[in-house]
Amino acid sequence: MSEKMIMPFGPQHPVLPEPIHLSLVLQDEKVADVIPSIGFIHRGLEKLVEKKDFQEYTFVAERICGICSYIHGMGYCQAVENIMGLEVPARANFLRVIGGEFSRIHSHTLWLGLCADAFGFESLFMHTWRLREKILDLMEEITGGRVIFSHVKIGGVKSDVDALMANKILDILKELEPEFREITSIFLDNRTVRSRMSGVGALSEEEARKLGAVGPMLRASGVAYDLRTTGYAAYGQLDFEPIVEKDGDCMARCQVRIREIFQSMDLIRQAVGRLPAGPIDVPVKGNPDGEFMARLEQPRGEVVYYVKANGTKMLDRMRVRTPTFANLPPLIQVLKGSDLADVPVLILTIDPCISCTER
Repeated sequence: MSEKMIMPFGPQHPVLPEPIHLSLVLQDEKVADVIPSIGFIHRGLEKLVEKKDFQEYTFVAERICGICSYIHGMGYCQAVENIMGLEVPARANFLRVIGGEFSRIHSHTLWLGLCADAFGFESLFMHTWRLREKILDLMEEITGGRVIFSHVKIGGVKSDVDALMANKILDILKELEPEFREITSIFLDNRTVRSRMSGVGALSEEEARKLGAVGPMLRASGVAYDLRTTGYAAYGQLDFEPIVEKDGDCMARCQVRIREIFQSMDLIRQAVGRLPAGPIDVPVKGNPDGEFMARLEQPRGEVVYYVKANGTKMLDRMRVRTPTFANLPPLIQVLKGSDLADVPVLILTIDPCISCTER
């Protein structure tokens, strides 16, 4: 039997959008063990509750991640709203769903492009991100931003969607859907793509539950767990079921994200069609006093926001548990026993967001 060696993977690697550092214990070309190193890009965002009042902190929460900033802002605001007993207007909740689902489409499409790039399919990468640009253009028209959207605020949202914009949203989705189906069919049917992902990094349902996997990582292993089904915002008034696959491998995780793109399009259509009349925000009076834990479904999985307030403008505590943090133990599980050549693709299939995790 050959001797084991330790090979560093990261923190900088051509296939990774963000720095992650893993020490891979190798035996020949097989990964025998994985030692993660967390904390490479600590930014101290949670410490800022001591310097920013609870209204200003919305902008900090959004900057936890530049890809899923919309739902980060939404999670923080929901926690504060529950502490203060604020009833968000129905129209604002539907607008939050529209923004959140566009965020999910843009996040999953970004991931698909990175996945194509990981196994050298450059033309597929470019075409996938070409479609993502159209989604970002539309989000910019709705919210005013392309990376940090600053659309959600405590008590509602900052801008409305008029009838003209609502029709434009539906028209663009109708135009984009066949293009998305054409691009995603390559991920689902191409022999080269399937050879890199089918049967690779399988995670059983039992392992997924035991290790606390969340999001597509969990649902690809056959567990129908999606926090949107709890009905927060306006999800309780929309019709949908969690997207589930059974195989638990890289291909299944890809399939879940692709199917969720089209599910998000359907949810946006439902939200636009059922958009109620009324205000988009309520006045915020006084300061929060109490604590609350909000749980939402990010594109990557469950995100938890804990907020503790003391009746002043400055919060006592704000804590976030992001989905990538929850998916690190399952990632280590699927890496053990894998081929070294499959490591970049396996890491990408949890859709890692290291700036989210380390803050």
